[in-house]
Amino acid sequence: MKPKPLTTPPQCGWGRHITLTETQHNNGDGIPRARGPFFVPRLNNTGHGCDRLPKSTFDWLSKFGYLPPPDPVTGQLQTKEALTKAIKAMQKFGGLKETGVLDQETLGLMKTPRCSLPDVSETEGTVGRRKRSLNPQNKWNKRHLSWRVRTFPKDSALLGRDTVRALMYYALKVWSDIAPLNFHEVAGSDADIQIDFTKADHNDGYPFDGPGGTVAHAFFPGERFTAGDTHFDDDEAWTFRSPESHGMDLFAVAVHEFGHAIGLVHTSAIESIMRPYYQGPVGDPLKYDLPYEDKVRVWQLYGMRFPFPLLARDAPDRCTSHFDAVAQIRGEAFFFKGKYFWRLTREKHLVSLRPAQIHRFWRGLPPNLDSVDAVYERPGDHKIVFFKGLKYWVFKDNNVEEGYPRPISDFGLPLEGVDAVFVWLHNDKTYFFKDNRYWRYDDHLRRMDLGYPKDSSLWKGLPPHLDDAMRWSDGSSYFFKGKEYWRVPGSDMEVEAGYPRLIAKDWLLCTEMQSDSPDTQPKSTETRVNVQNHPDHAENGYEVCSCTSDTASPLGVRPSPSPVWLLPPLWTLSLALRSELL
Repeated sequence: MKPKPLTTPPQCGWGRHITLTETQHNNGDGIPRARGPFFVPRLNNTGHGCDRLPKSTFDWLSKFGYLPPPDPVTGQLQTKEALTKAIKAMQKFGGLKETGVLDQETLGLMKTPRCSLPDVSETEGTVGRRKRSLNPQNKWNKRHLSWRVRTFPKDSALLGRDTVRALMYYALKVWSDIAPLNFHEVAGSDADIQIDFTKADHNDGYPFDGPGGTVAHAFFPGERFTAGDTHFDDDEAWTFRSPESHGMDLFAVAVHEFGHAIGLVHTSAIESIMRPYYQGPVGDPLKYDLPYEDKVRVWQLYGMRFPFPLLARDAPDRCTSHFDAVAQIRGEAFFFKGKYFWRLTREKHLVSLRPAQIHRFWRGLPPNLDSVDAVYERPGDHKIVFFKGLKYWVFKDNNVEEGYPRPISDFGLPLEGVDAVFVWLHNDKTYFFKDNRYWRYDDHLRRMDLGYPKDSSLWKGLPPHLDDAMRWSDGSSYFFKGKEYWRVPGSDMEVEAGYPRLIAKDWLLCTEMQSDSPDTQPKSTETRVNVQNHPDHAENGYEVCSCTSDTASPLGVRPSPSPVWLLPPLWTLSLALRSELL
């Protein structure tokens, strides 16, 4: 009997080119759209075939900025390439595998309750829709902001008015605890942040859609009369201290929306409160602590709440510097400049906005050392090697080994110094770069490989005279020069497309807030970051580090608050909330 031939189930691909009637329609969200020609992706749901996807998928991608809105008159052809790119951008921003295919995991994320604001900038000139731009005024131009809950949840048996006010107070306090902002509740109609619970179309151009879907939104600073206003969908089952599967936690959503109200945009960081998707309750409002990335981003806008000692006069600015050396040590990234260094965790989070002094961290380097040339972690014994001029030092953790410094001729290198050094993950060999040449060294055998040096042009796309290089946990090698860096993936010896990119933006959190969106358009290598350090001086002679753009406005004076005698004092509400938490 002949064996049956093996068959492969149909793979999900792209459907035929279909044309829908070119008439305007409305999906119930107040946004007129054209029905035009589309390429419709197919999804293999059962393993027996691929089903057509509803047009609502295109609306979702357009609504949150991944596709340009269709022209209401002519319609707009969405090519296979454009849709694939949009889906990949959405998957990347959502923390999914970038397949470009609308698989079940991707569709599941699309169905997750979320904020109404887009994730990426919408195309300019959108017709029939008043946009909430992703290029907001960076921040409020005053420190003291008033707030008011204008309307309350109508059908909630779980949340009384006093509880709602207390939750709003603590959600705002999350931000004022770390930034120099002060929020005070008022009873009048002139509050900076007006808070409403409303349903469906509520006359702001961003209607809600019933339970699930979009659950809340807020307006950025500087948007006319709506600046800071925050709206919650009253069709949601708002809860507090309920299991994750029961309703929508009001405190968690409020913290997110108030982040928008003070100028933050969405981020793709999974642990961030500014991730656009609802992530469930975040715990006790009295003890909640913002993720580190969110703290850094609000510090970029407003500076820190509490002053820090003045830096030494020779301390460099991470946002405008080029770096002497860059290294991966114990899985973390270290950026060296002059006598200082910045340290990033494995998740690329800055340990501190302010640099630490090299000689205070690595004991044994000369106290008068003004800079280092290159640094790397040695494979095998994981000791750390520093290069300066014609000498090198070996450290075990933070302490220098006996007998150092020694001459770099120990490596078989010429007495010319070192520009860059890194260990290539592909072969665990150590590569030294100087000018336009490179050497390959075997740290396990302690000898230089034969046939070197070679011309560094063999690494296609890399510039000569590097500042330094390192490997990173993603398996790629990174090369640094000036204010830019290049990535070489895996075992390749060619720079990845889209590079160089800016070190300040991608590694050191120096860009303006709107640059935190995923890219759906190719990057220009001409892009430059324009960030300066504007210290806010406190009375005690200390400064607050505030990395902002040149357009930042000076901080204003406290406004005259509206009368609050009609409101129960918030300290009594806080006591009530504390009693609920016990």
